Order: sequence, then C-alpha cells, then structure tokens
Amino acid sequence: MRFVEVEKRDNIGIIRINRPDKLNALAPEVLEELEIAVDDMNDDPQVRAIIITGTGKAFVAGADIKYIGTLDEEEGYRMAQFGQRVFSKIENSPKVYIAAVNGYALGGGSELALACDIIVASENAIFGQPEVDLGIMPGWGATQRMTRKLGQGWAKYLILTGERIGAQKAYEIGMVQKVVNHDNLMDEAINLAQILASKGPLALALSKEAINRAFQLGDFGFEYEARLFGRTVGSEDKNEGVKAFFEKRKPNFKGR
Repeated sequence: MRFVEVEKRDNIGIIRINRPDKLNALAPEVLEELEIAVDDMNDDPQVRAIIITGTGKAFVAGADIKYIGTLDEEEGYRMAQFGQRVFSKIENSPKVYIAAVNGYALGGGSELALACDIIVASENAIFGQPEVDLGIMPGWGATQRMTRKLGQGWAKYLILTGERIGAQKAYEIGMVQKVVNHDNLMDEAINLAQILASKGPLALALSKEAINRAFQLGDFGFEYEARLFGRTVGSEDKNEGVKAFFEKRKPNFKGR
C-alpha cells in the first residue's frame, strides 16, 4: 500500500499512516488503505492489540480539505458514511486499539483517535475539531464519541469553538489516558499493547463490548454484563487462567 504501513510483532499489530508531506490527511485513497489494514488486523487470529500512529509531525491532520471543497451535499453524506464505517470497525472490533498520537490530531485525526479504545499521546500532540472554521461540522463520529467520552459540555466547547488543545489538557479532560515523552511514545504504546495482548482475548472482547454499549442499555446493562461474565466463566480461557494462577505461571490464552 502507498500510504498505510502494516507491521505485525507476535500478537501486536501496528498501523502507520505514512503521508507526511500532507500531514497524513485522510484523502479517500488513504482511508481506503486504512480500512484494508483494519480489516486485516481484525481478521488475523494472532493479533490481539493494535497500535495506530502517524509518520512525521502529525498523527492525522484531518481529512483532505481540497477534496472536501469539491463535494456537493450527497457526496458529503457518502464521505461521512465511509469514514464512519472505517472508524466503527475500530470501535466495534473485539480487539483493543491504541492510538499513539505523535503530533497533530485534527478533525478526522481526532475522530480516528476517539474511535480507538485507549489514547497514548506524545507531549507534542495537538487535538482539535476545526471543521467549523471551514463552515462544516465533524462527520466521522466526533459529535457522538466525544459526547459519550467527555460529556456534552466539553464536546460542545471543542466542536463549536474549534479550539485546539495540547496533550496535557486532553489528559485533564479525560480524552487522553496517558501523556509521554515524545521520543518514548512508540515504546510506551508497544509496552501497553504487549500487556493487553497477554490478557484473555475473550475477556477483553466482551469487556469492550459491554463498555461500548453502556450508554445504550441503561439499567439493562447490568443484566448484559452478567450474561457476558457468564460466558467468560464458562470459557476455556477461564480454566487456563485459574490453572495458571495456582501454578504460578503465565496463562496461555486461546480466546475461547
């Protein structure tokens, strides 16, 4: 692929968006390659945790503004659907996605990070939803994911003002889970991915599913959690985990 690099290390996958001359902007051809990479990671039974990052001084500096300028209403609608489909494959994957935000995460870049399960940010990272400055609004999920993760107040403030915030501020409001030294970003992300990959895949997948549906299910969420808990208790992974605990060794989980 021209714009997206894929690497696999044991149980870890790395997706690197490599279009530094355009700040890794998600033009349609880049988004197409990203979808291929995500599908590949999701379909690989050996991969349990995936890191998404960018090359150069940007994670992803939004969508391709020049391309957006050529679209009419119907084409804009289809573009939004395309990006939402790709990002939903990340959010709804049974595997854990880590956004290693190395620089600018603006517009679609911020939305891509929000679709991931955990955000680890370089101290140099900058987040923002500047779409309003172009007379448009976010279309790849920010109005929904940012509201769910940060609450209406911060979602409205960031989306309606278009203000950019640094990594530390993003951490303070709960958007980012960890801020690290820029030079150590990938080491930190890989270490986290290795920790996650060592856990029971079924337990991770079902925990993620329950968390994702928490706002949708209301009080039924407790019943849903109980049923998913039962599935994990009845699994081979549980038997292996308990056995390994008493044998004082690392478990060999199979995801079933």
